[in-house]
Amino acid sequence: MPIIINLDVMLAKRKMRSNELAAKIGITEQNLSVLKNARAKALRLSTLDAICKHLQCQPGDILEYVDDEKPA
Repeated sequence: MPIIINLDVMLAKRKMRSNELAAKIGITEQNLSVLKNARAKALRLSTLDAICKHLQCQPGDILEYVDDEKPA
């Protein structure tokens, strides 16, 4: 998938644990783990907003697009 989730990087930069962030933004640790490990099919904007607020970052710090198509 060309969308990379860099949530673990931001958590490390902020010296915050996943369970702490999950509690602060009101989602389960399991749901945060699904997102963190790029197994999520969708991401609510309200969840992204809460993550960015608590990690004091921009959405682009969390989400990254990588073109995985090979040039012809």
